[in-house]
Amino acid sequence: MTQQTRIAATFSTLKADGHLAFMPFITAGDPSIEATQSLIRELGRRGVDLIEVGFPYSDPIADGPVIQASYTRALNNGLHVDDIFRGVSELPTDELPPLVAMVSYALLFRRGVEAFVRQAVASGFAGFIIPDLPADEAADVGEIVRASGADLVQLIAPTTPNDRAQKILAAASGFVYCISTAGVTGVRDELPPELTEQLRWLRSQTDLPLAVGFGISRPEQVDMLHDVADGIIVGSAIVKHLADTSSPDGLTSALEAVGEFAGSMVAATHSAR
Repeated sequence: MTQQTRIAATFSTLKADGHLAFMPFITAGDPSIEATQSLIRELGRRGVDLIEVGFPYSDPIADGPVIQASYTRALNNGLHVDDIFRGVSELPTDELPPLVAMVSYALLFRRGVEAFVRQAVASGFAGFIIPDLPADEAADVGEIVRASGADLVQLIAPTTPNDRAQKILAAASGFVYCISTAGVTGVRDELPPELTEQLRWLRSQTDLPLAVGFGISRPEQVDMLHDVADGIIVGSAIVKHLADTSSPDGLTSALEAVGEFAGSMVAATHSAR
């Protein structure tokens, strides 16, 4: 019997308890790797289930202005991929929620997919989301990732045709990242009603957990997803707190604000279904 990955085991436990997963997104190196380490520790202390870590890239895919700005700040500070690997390797990742790398395929290709995956997993990452992964590369990259004991998470958008979605599902593991609405990331006041229909269709096509992202920003938005999703991903609502941390007091305040928000989302997603 194949041993479960950390991501699969996390979702299995949550499902048994009748809970949704709460997965915050953070930008590595914004404002520093040390701050990112503190943020990961704080999120772990607040009981989040997984943490998505964005690798800053000069040409991000589908990211809204808040996350784009965070990438720019990190890159302007001289952040390199190896800084992220070092920062994560210094954390007790076995004691923290699984870390999932949101990373452009260009960064993997530049270093070599096998080398990048090997270094990332060795540093403590449990999975990968590669939003610009070419369709004809997905199967090969998936094999490399799974051979390392990690998961390759695939994204499906509202505009993805059903036949294309089925091919994406075939190359996915860990969970499926379901984009709630067409467009870029960012906080929205409402979730589109057609999302429920798409999630029900995906549920009929795969046993993988379904995690919804793009536009989730408040605990009350969780209610409509309890019966159709397995997880919630929040990015911009968290990253915006790191925009002004030029002083130690600013960073402390940001960590407190993120921690309080994360706690409220954990309470909402972990309420009984």
